[in-house]
Amino acid sequence: MSADRQSANLRGLLGAEPVVATAGVGLFADALRDQALTVIEAEWQPPMEGTEGDLARVLADPRRAQANALAAQRMTASTATLVDVVQAKDAVGLERGTFLHAGPPLEWERASGPMRGALIGAVLFEGLAETAEDAEEQLAAGVFELEPCHHRDAVGPMAGVISPSMWLYELRDEVHDNMSWCSLNEGLGKVLRYGAYNDEVITRLHWMTDVLGPLLQQSVRSTGPFDITGILAQMLQMGDEGHNRNRAGSLMLLREMLPGLITAEGSSTDIAEAVRFSGANEHFFLNLGMPACKLATMAAHGIPGSTIVTTMARNGTDFGIRVSGTGEQWFTGPANTPEGLFLGDYGPKDANPDIGDSAITETGGIGGFAMAAAPAIVKFVGGDVPFALQATQRMYEITETEHPMFQVPILEFRGTPTGIDVTKVVRTGILPQINTGMAGAVAGTGQVGAGLVTPPEACFPAALAALAAAVDD
Repeated sequence: MSADRQSANLRGLLGAEPVVATAGVGLFADALRDQALTVIEAEWQPPMEGTEGDLARVLADPRRAQANALAAQRMTASTATLVDVVQAKDAVGLERGTFLHAGPPLEWERASGPMRGALIGAVLFEGLAETAEDAEEQLAAGVFELEPCHHRDAVGPMAGVISPSMWLYELRDEVHDNMSWCSLNEGLGKVLRYGAYNDEVITRLHWMTDVLGPLLQQSVRSTGPFDITGILAQMLQMGDEGHNRNRAGSLMLLREMLPGLITAEGSSTDIAEAVRFSGANEHFFLNLGMPACKLATMAAHGIPGSTIVTTMARNGTDFGIRVSGTGEQWFTGPANTPEGLFLGDYGPKDANPDIGDSAITETGGIGGFAMAAAPAIVKFVGGDVPFALQATQRMYEITETEHPMFQVPILEFRGTPTGIDVTKVVRTGILPQINTGMAGAVAGTGQVGAGLVTPPEACFPAALAALAAAVDD
C-alpha cells in the first residue's frame, strides 16, 4: 500500500477510536489487538542482504527523483503505431548468417534446448544447412553470428530467433521518434519459438514468408497505419492482460487488418488461409503488444540517475535486465523455471528455465502486472483469481507510476503499475511478477505449458551497485 493510501486510511480512522500504526514484528500488532485497539500494519522488511550501502547512496542521488519522473512520463506518453510489415534483412539490416535471439547475449555452448532448437530451425529455414545435424555442427563451430534482439531495438517471444528472411511488424512511436520490430506469431504448440524444427515447422515458416508476410504488408500499407496503443488500452477493459491472454486484442487487430487483407493481390485461397490462420491464433496480437511496450521502455532509457528498469529478457539460460541510468549494460542471473499448468502428459521435469523477450510487457506495465484485469488468465498459467488481483496490487509497491491509459476495471479503473524501480525492488524484496509460456527443455519438443515466474534476485543488487558507482563518478 502506498504512503498516501495509508495516510488516507489513518485519517478516516482517527477520531473514531484509538489507532496504532505498526511496522515490523507482528507480535506487537497482535498484542495491541488483544487490547481491543485498531491496528494498521505496514508491510516492512529489511532490504536485500548486502545492499544497504548502495541503496543509501542511490537514494541520496539528487538526480534520482526527477530522472525517474521523466522516465515515467516518457514511458506513459509513448505511442505505438503499426506502420509496416517488412523482412528482417530490410527492417533491421540483418545480414545472411546472422540470427537474433531473445534475452541477454548468449553463446551456443551455454544455449538451452529450446534456444538450440530454434536456431537449428532458423538455419534450416534459411537454407544454410541440409540437415539438423549439419546446422548444429555449424552453430557449434561458430559459423554464424548470434545477437540479442534488443541490440537492434527488436523483441522476440520465447527463443525469439529472427533470421533475415522472416517478416517483422514495424511499429513507430511518433512522440519520441523511435522504431521497434517483432516477428510474426506462428501460433501455439510445435513452433520455432518454442524450439521445434521439424518439417511442419519449416513448412509453416516458408508459408509465412511467401504468403502471410506479403499479404499483411499489403493490408498495412493500404488501410493502415493502426493504433496499437489504443488496442492495448481497450483489450485491458475486455479481459486481456497483454502477455498470455490476447483474445480481444487479436480480434480487434484482425478487424483492422481484414479490409486490406481481402482486397490484397493474391489468390483467394491464400487470402482465405491468411485470414483463417490469423483469426484462429489467439496470440496473434502478442507480437504487436511486445514492440509497443519496447517503444515505451526505449523512450524511458538513457536518463542519467534514473533507476527505472527498461528491459527484462530471458534466453533460457540467463535472465537479464537493463536500467535507464546505466546504459546498455546487462545485469544477469540464472533464469528461474516457471511453475504452472502443463499440456498433456508433460510435467515440471520437462520445462526449460524461463525464456523470451515477452517480459517486455511486464516492463511496460501490462502482462503479469495487469493480471487483475484478466483474472481468467489463471486458467492458463495457474494460480487463482485472488492471486491475480494480489499480483497487480503488489506490483504498485515496486513501480514509479500508474499508466494513464492502461486501466484495471476491478480496481476502480486504476492505472496499471508502470516503471519498475530498482531501489524499490531491493528495498522491499518484491520481485516483478511475470506470466509466461513454458518451452520443453529438450530441443525440438515445443511448448509444454504455461506458468508464473519471477526474475532471479541477483539482477537487482547488481544493477543497484552500478547505479551507486555512477553516483560516485
